[in-house]
Amino acid sequence: MFGDVLIILACVAVLHAAYSTYEHLSHLKALGRPEGSLPADIIAEALVALVIGIIGATVRTPELREITWRSEMKRRAKEESDPRLSFRLFAQRAGLLPAADPSTTSVGEKS
Repeated sequence: MFGDVLIILACVAVLHAAYSTYEHLSHLKALGRPEGSLPADIIAEALVALVIGIIGATVRTPELREITWRSEMKRRAKEESDPRLSFRLFAQRAGLLPAADPSTTSVGEKS
C-alpha cells in the first residue's frame, strides 16, 4: 500500500515537472528567445520524482524467491519431473524430429 502511494506521488510529480517544463519553454518562446536552460527547481522536481518512484517500486515488489535447482525441486512432485531433456521434447513438438516410436527400443531395434 505504501509503495503504491509513493508511485502515484512520483507520477504526479513527473507530470507536474513536465507541465512546468512546457510552460517555461512556451514562456521563453513568447519572449522570442527559445534557447535557454530549465530552471533548477524543475530539474530538482524531476529528480526527486525519480527517486520517489524508485523507492516506491522497491517497496512494492514482493520478497525475492530462491532460484536454485534444489528449491525448485522441493516445490515439485516426483511425478511432475521428466528425466528427458526439455529441448528434445521441444524439437519433437516443433516437428523437427520424428516422434518416438513406442515399438522400438532406445537403441532403435525392434523388440
